[in-house]
Amino acid sequence: MSQARVPYLLGHAEIASLFTIERQTSQKWRMEGTLPEPDLVASGNPYWLLTTVLHIGGGGDRQVDQQQLTDYRASIPHGYEVQSKDQLPVILGIQEVGRVLGRDAQAVSRWRNRRRIAEADLVLSGSPLWLLETILSDAPQRQRSIVQAEVAKLRAGQRGSQKPRGRRTSPPAVSPPQRPLPAARSFAPTDRGAAAEFLTSILTDGYSVTITPQR
Repeated sequence: MSQARVPYLLGHAEIASLFTIERQTSQKWRMEGTLPEPDLVASGNPYWLLTTVLHIGGGGDRQVDQQQLTDYRASIPHGYEVQSKDQLPVILGIQEVGRVLGRDAQAVSRWRNRRRIAEADLVLSGSPLWLLETILSDAPQRQRSIVQAEVAKLRAGQRGSQKPRGRRTSPPAVSPPQRPLPAARSFAPTDRGAAAEFLTSILTDGYSVTITPQR
């Protein structure tokens, strides 16, 4: 079976390599808006078209290393350029494959580790990606059922949201102010009643107590 053609896509690791920067810098560009909204989100991870990434080059440290670009293209021998995300085929990460096959992501990961599922069509930033058609062709060969409703949703563009990557989507919860701890007290052997009363009040208020005997 001939290898399927796949679009040129990049994750943060590939972008960092293309511009010879740290991966954290690519993530910073994303948070600052230098890198636009991802063209694809698969298993919560963002990916961009090569054409999208090339458009951000040319300013400051955003200089594409041409040798890295050549090496990137060579690493995807059946790759092709897509000008718009609307032209992308349906591409799945591990989570979406699980939806199609009616299993969880852990099961899909185990299958991949044991070579019991089709080889990924792309591996970007360490994460595998498959064309939907690859999974639909592979499943019957392994006697696996397909959840047609999930296939229809994916074809319609219904996917999960992107992982927050450290950005909050809502204000952090505010903890209520804590009451001051009761003052420490010392008791002599003759103060048993007062000590018991004090201990009872502390435990009743929900505090824990450490007792340190002294001579």
